[in-house]
Amino acid sequence: MSQPPRVDLFDPEFKANPYPAYAQLRSDAPVHRVALPNGQGMWLVTRYEDVSAVLRDERFVKDWRNAMTPEQLAQMPPIPEVMRPLSKNMLDTDPPDHERLRALVSKAFTPRLIERMRPRVQAIADALLDAVWDKGEMDLIDDYAFPLPIIVIAELLGVPAEDRNEFREWSDAAVSGDATQEYVEKILLPHMQAFTGYLRAMFEEKRENPKDDLISALVRAEEAGVKLSEDELLAMVFLLLVAGHETTVNLIGNGVLALLRHPDQLQKLKDDPSLIKPAIEELLRYDGPVETSTERFAREDVRIGGTVISKGEMVTVVIASADHDPERFPDPDALDITRADNKHLAFGKGIHFCLGAPLARMEGQIAIGTLLRRMPELRLADPPGSLTWRPGLVLRGLKGLPVEF
Repeated sequence: MSQPPRVDLFDPEFKANPYPAYAQLRSDAPVHRVALPNGQGMWLVTRYEDVSAVLRDERFVKDWRNAMTPEQLAQMPPIPEVMRPLSKNMLDTDPPDHERLRALVSKAFTPRLIERMRPRVQAIADALLDAVWDKGEMDLIDDYAFPLPIIVIAELLGVPAEDRNEFREWSDAAVSGDATQEYVEKILLPHMQAFTGYLRAMFEEKRENPKDDLISALVRAEEAGVKLSEDELLAMVFLLLVAGHETTVNLIGNGVLALLRHPDQLQKLKDDPSLIKPAIEELLRYDGPVETSTERFAREDVRIGGTVISKGEMVTVVIASADHDPERFPDPDALDITRADNKHLAFGKGIHFCLGAPLARMEGQIAIGTLLRRMPELRLADPPGSLTWRPGLVLRGLKGLPVEF
């Protein structure tokens, strides 16, 4: 057995192409222990079958307080005061709270209701492309992939248009993955203070002047008293704003890059636009927006393959690795927009399956389909090797993607 590869999700060089390292881990060390920058240990699970099993296994919980021994709890660093309410979001909670929180917003994300939004998303895509049309070039992330989903989720929630750029700054800070003390103290905590302060003021406004939007609906649920607390309301909106656009930005950016690097597949999609739905599924699998799950904790000792995860230990499943597992996907490193039986894990599995999957799929289909229809000569302005990937756990996305058309 060869030496396991170095895995550093905070290293831009590793982030640029982690797939060879994941292939080696699947082969030699499918359950592999790494250390986070703060020194905390974490298990990485890399094979499709194991990843799928962990995502559905009730022995792995999201709230570490439900898993750790008193001794382990005593060793955990204190949560900064401003971050405490944000930990009450449904992604970080376990049953029964998880079901209660998810039920409050699930009606807003049904495929039927999302489909009604299609004309508005199409109009946004066209307006963004109109704005750059005369230039002949753009940064696909800044000019298209970012504004499209942030406009959609902001309108759905009821966030004023003029505040969107602030949300990007706050969201970038929240998902940067930088856990160094300097970053936390100088950037993360001040940004989260501003973010939570803004949201609390917005809740007051919605209580006094409710509108036909999701935040007003959640405020009404909070006022009912039994379904949502003030902190849960804050955490819910925070999660919806961040998760509601960050992942779709990456789906559009990573997806367009993958197509531009595979001219045969790009041409196939341009020749037959009806392939956009299977194409989006393949782009989600091939270089999806989520590299790893958010962390889970073993509620008891659990064996995965030949490895025992001890009670209280942190586990992260590597979705990017699972979706390139040759045991599940024939020729997994090839991009094939007509791939059949494409049961990727880009949206997770189990009770935490992505609530916004129908919205992300629809936005991806419209954004990429419209881009290729209106800009058929789209091409990279810089070599792929010069592109920079955002470091950190969970998300996989580009900082920028200069293109010409």
